[in-house]
Amino acid sequence: MSGKRSYQSARLGERGGEKMILQALYDYYQRKAADPESGIAPEGFEWKEIPFIIVIDREGNFVSLEDTREGDGKKKKAKPYLLPKSVGRTGSNSYKTSFLLWDHYGYVLGHSRSESDKDQAMAEKQMPSFIEKLRSLPENVKGDDGVLAVIRFYEKGEYKKVKESDNWGECTKIIGCNMSFRLDGEVDLVPCRDAVKRYIETQIGESADDAVGLCLVTGKKAAIARIHSDTPINKDSKKFVSFQKNSGYDSYGKEQAFNAPISESAVFAYTTALNMLLGKNSKNKVQVGDATTVFWSEKQDVFEEDFPAFFGYSKDDPDADVRAVKALYEGIKSGHAQMDSKTRFYVLGLAPNSARISVRFWHTGTIAEFAGNIRQHFDDLEIIRSPKDSGHFSMFWLLSAMAHEGKVDNVPPNLSGQIFQSVITGGLYPATMLQQAIRRIRATQEVTRIQASILKACLNRFSRIYNTKAKEITVALDPTNNNPGYRLGRLFAVLEKIQEEASPGLNATIRDRFYGAASSTPVTVFPQLLKLKNHHLSKLDNAGRRVNFERMLAGVFEGIGNEMPSHLSMEDQARFAIGYYHQRQDFFKKKDSENNN
Repeated sequence: MSGKRSYQSARLGERGGEKMILQALYDYYQRKAADPESGIAPEGFEWKEIPFIIVIDREGNFVSLEDTREGDGKKKKAKPYLLPKSVGRTGSNSYKTSFLLWDHYGYVLGHSRSESDKDQAMAEKQMPSFIEKLRSLPENVKGDDGVLAVIRFYEKGEYKKVKESDNWGECTKIIGCNMSFRLDGEVDLVPCRDAVKRYIETQIGESADDAVGLCLVTGKKAAIARIHSDTPINKDSKKFVSFQKNSGYDSYGKEQAFNAPISESAVFAYTTALNMLLGKNSKNKVQVGDATTVFWSEKQDVFEEDFPAFFGYSKDDPDADVRAVKALYEGIKSGHAQMDSKTRFYVLGLAPNSARISVRFWHTGTIAEFAGNIRQHFDDLEIIRSPKDSGHFSMFWLLSAMAHEGKVDNVPPNLSGQIFQSVITGGLYPATMLQQAIRRIRATQEVTRIQASILKACLNRFSRIYNTKAKEITVALDPTNNNPGYRLGRLFAVLEKIQEEASPGLNATIRDRFYGAASSTPVTVFPQLLKLKNHHLSKLDNAGRRVNFERMLAGVFEGIGNEMPSHLSMEDQARFAIGYYHQRQDFFKKKDSENNN
């Protein structure tokens, strides 16, 4: 989002959408702040992982460098602490802005992140800024034992000893490693001490440059934030809202941030809420292509907990999508989920670009509306399957079925985002969804249940939305469907079945050799296959079985007509695949029935 003239939006779909996003995030913060078990940071503070802690005694002498990380190798995770809120810093004078009693090793120890002259010169400026901030604290804060010990740590030059400790090598492996202080023998960090907390609370609502105005989010007169805090996304840290520094000319004379004034409190609330939604352990986000998608409800609701299972996949809970879909259909009756709720629900797709966080999409509505659209999506996907099929239908499995080698990362990122929006809005599926599924079928010469369901969903939704006269694709075999593509798919399945029964144990069938040509240019393949069929039928010992196959072939041929099509459109290639799948499943269904009898 940009502050040029006003917040710019290329994808929100409605004027003022940016303000709605900030208000929704602000309200979400208020909801979480009212819940003592949410763990969300109070105003003026933030949760931050601190990998290394400098342990000192009360005289400021260096004791040790403590590694807070747990785990092995790359999975090591630092301990989070509730610390004074970081502040935005940009430009060539950013070194003048430091955090209170914690920061990265450039500010805390004057250590450069690289050996370049530019980085080393910057680090030499950063530590004096950090020390100056400590010295400028009120006397009642500097009188605290912990704060005083940190000041002495710098006055006595004890900071030089940190780089001689055994853990220093591990610390330097983390680029821009955050550090803080703790008194020897105590548990809390120095910035977590009561004197520091009280000081931070007195600073809430204060403006460094007397910038006061009417906040667009809260509607109250308050200190206006000139620079908004960063938000971490996909290992980057960028701003969700940013402004040109000299924007008077193209913002009707309004100076930086005054063209869209947002108070310091509102900025803290929305950034804290967004950071919580984007956090490592957040259950309110899913990765959709190159967009990180966060979601939340106006008030606590089970739908908020089930939502990610419709789209993602968890190795720890592989059946989560099955349970979520079951709750979606049975929730109203069982009381498991308020799927008819009028509670507002929000979905926000974000992606980083070179300068800031970009809004890919923003959708809001009631839970009932979202649940209804998602339920329609699963209705469209429903297709016959074997009793042993668990029925996974989350978007992760759809993408896998369309991806090379079944790897979701091989799916074009824009396709993932388009499908996601189709699911939650009830709109058309992208045309590339059908095309991608057909390509994978032709590449593998096999039609899976999920691929057939994708094709069925695309065709039926297109027909429903545009009110075409095309016959709806049913869940199971439809003998009344006379579409040439569907009939030829069925015919191909019958011919393959005849071959399989005539030559049990075959390593490859006609599907492995002829599926691609049969589904796209039938006239080049089927005459040959029909001649081959006579040879296969002659090998069947059971005369009754031969008669049954002849009748079956005659029934399928009724809808094809006298001339074999020379070419099938992409849509009819999809119907070919579904007809083939339906007919194969019908064979299995009859076999299971016979075995049960």
